[in-house]
Amino acid sequence: MLKIAYHPIYCHPLPDGHRFPMLKYELLPEQLIHEGTCTKDNFFEPERMINEAPIFAVHTPEYFYDLLNITLDKRAARKIGFPLSEVLVEREIIIADGTIKASKFALEHGIAMNIAGGTHHAYTNHGEAFCMLNDQAIGSRYLQKNQLAKNILIVDLDVHQGNGTAEIFKDDASVFTFSMHGKNNYPFKKERSDLDIALENNIGDTEYLSILHKTLPYLIAQQKPDFIYYLCGVDVIATDKLGKLNLSLDGCKARDQFVLETCKSHNIPIMCSMGGGYSPDIKTIIDAHANTFRLAQDLFF
Repeated sequence: MLKIAYHPIYCHPLPDGHRFPMLKYELLPEQLIHEGTCTKDNFFEPERMINEAPIFAVHTPEYFYDLLNITLDKRAARKIGFPLSEVLVEREIIIADGTIKASKFALEHGIAMNIAGGTHHAYTNHGEAFCMLNDQAIGSRYLQKNQLAKNILIVDLDVHQGNGTAEIFKDDASVFTFSMHGKNNYPFKKERSDLDIALENNIGDTEYLSILHKTLPYLIAQQKPDFIYYLCGVDVIATDKLGKLNLSLDGCKARDQFVLETCKSHNIPIMCSMGGGYSPDIKTIIDAHANTFRLAQDLFF
């Protein structure tokens, strides 16, 4: 059965009261259930981690406790992008737990998802761009420390480079970081992933998919991962307000299909975090994200 991490706290409004960015977390499960792709049994509710060791395997205790106690200095807080609050920090901790638990479900079923997550701008000791705790980095370290995976490949296809993830694993050959992103998108000062493919503005379906089709099988053959994390942001589509690429909805779906089919054909468990999506029409965002879940059901179950 496809297992999906979801918690009501995912939908908590931002401190400025702006609801739109969080609305997709509420509407996506409703859409998946309404159309029959999923039932309530597909969803599980992550919790606040009592044991903070998985977080400390990635982030410094000083940074984490500054988050927890809302004592970050003003400059560090500004980098995160919104006023900190206890509930938003709690949300990040619960998202990380969702990714850990989904990773274990992926080992059992081949694939699992987190409706939220993809917080790839969170560094070892600071946050950026609405990311405070790096959920896929935390999941990676959890699997390794519990001897559930050895060699991990992170496939980050969000339109923004996974700069925090790159920094966290820069000296770690056991986690290979691959980021394919918009060259002229945030962050404007990029970190160095193990493999970065920076795409020019307005690249479309054909060229994008050609690059991906050449790259991913090569990386799997070269790195021989026994687990893959996939950050499947839908901010690559042409209508996205923060993206500068030109993929269609069908092109984005074809991207996801290729990644999931490749993992399945190689018998590599895959855990998906949703990442970004900022099109003006919420229906476009929901449909683009829902395609990933539809494919997971069709291909694996």
